[in-house]
Amino acid sequence: MNIIIAGAGEVGYHLAKHLSNENHDITVVDTNNEPLERVDSVMDVLTITGSSTSIATLNKAHCDKADLVVAVTSSEAINVTTAILAKKLGAKKTIARVENAEYVTDLNHELFEQIGIDHLVYPEELAAFELVKLIQRAAATDIVEFEEGKLSLIGLKLEPKLPVLQKTILEIAQEVHTTDFRVVAIHRGLRTIIPTGNDRLLPNDQIFVITTPEGIEQVLQVVGKDKTKLNNIMFLGGGKIGRIAAKMLENDINIKLIDSDKEKAYGLADYLSKTLVIQGDGRDLDLLAQEGIIDMDGFVAVTSDAETNIITCLMAKHLGVAKTIALVDNVDYIPLTQTIGLDSLINKKLIAANNILKFIRKANIVSIATLHGIDAEVLEYIAQPHSPITKKEVKDLNFPKNAIIGGFIRDGESKITVGHTQIQANDRVVVFTLPGIIDKVEKFFQ
Repeated sequence: MNIIIAGAGEVGYHLAKHLSNENHDITVVDTNNEPLERVDSVMDVLTITGSSTSIATLNKAHCDKADLVVAVTSSEAINVTTAILAKKLGAKKTIARVENAEYVTDLNHELFEQIGIDHLVYPEELAAFELVKLIQRAAATDIVEFEEGKLSLIGLKLEPKLPVLQKTILEIAQEVHTTDFRVVAIHRGLRTIIPTGNDRLLPNDQIFVITTPEGIEQVLQVVGKDKTKLNNIMFLGGGKIGRIAAKMLENDINIKLIDSDKEKAYGLADYLSKTLVIQGDGRDLDLLAQEGIIDMDGFVAVTSDAETNIITCLMAKHLGVAKTIALVDNVDYIPLTQTIGLDSLINKKLIAANNILKFIRKANIVSIATLHGIDAEVLEYIAQPHSPITKKEVKDLNFPKNAIIGGFIRDGESKITVGHTQIQANDRVVVFTLPGIIDKVEKFFQ
């Protein structure tokens, strides 16, 4: 595909990096040379300095031959204008990043299609949905769902003293006698391992498990995290993400929300009917103590400042809060947060980029997901008729060493892959893979 990306910030950079590895022809447009130089230094893409709302710039990028134009600058107005112009100039599909919740409602979907925008991405709402999933599945560090939850990839941190420690994956499988879940990766230190049955689980490992809806509770029970439930949560930050997530959760969970802005706090108090809104500085330990942080099951920091979110989550962890979640928009901090004790993190830019990647249906890849701080990809393929993946049982496929088939969905029913599994044409197959071998994996599905 010929793809034009307008905006070389974190969303554009992440998109360009993934798409350039998949043999697309990528052109990145930005008004600023510095982010373009960063893109140019690590990827084989074409870069153009100029405004994406300039017809001359779009023509220079050969917009008339573009299969897709993705506008992900920091300006909603520029993104919407770029997408409209691009469609008028001949681009087949357009995507725009927006900041207005009203735009992404089902009621307005047809309106935006009529003016030339095929897909809208609202990062704050996507991040809020991700946050809600992490709170509802409190034991998980990461959750990726396929086909509306028919299969789920769940990340779990193995603290010392859990019952699965020092056991091999094969020993665990023999103990539980089930095929409802499969360990597909172990993140240990700075390294991600695609495991075999002989790999042993160690303290502080982060494991990733593919499971069916029926297997989720069993996974948590086997690992020793089935008692983890959040009933009382403190939110720091009443911006778009905190506001949306609190509204979605407040009927089921007791929430205290702290925001330093007096006017915003009044607005939140009117909008949230069951959430206790407190105006104050969430970095103040005395305030947190007065509001009962030691009685909280979870602490969520979603202010606009990544450092504040990280520090307050570490403070909450030190005070005994079981689950902490931080909004971290500085991508450079992500590897650090995995090692200093944060349970989970949200990065709205990477979430937005992954949403766009799902929209881009590359051949037989249905979706791609990237895990925060983990150097690996999760891909969902459709097995094509007569493709190599359908010719033999999984154990006889000679599948690439650093990739693993986790599960598949056939006729709406989810299954976990075992050695004797035979993938069939049109199965939707979930694969966990380390970087650099996606092309090898893809050949099995073509």
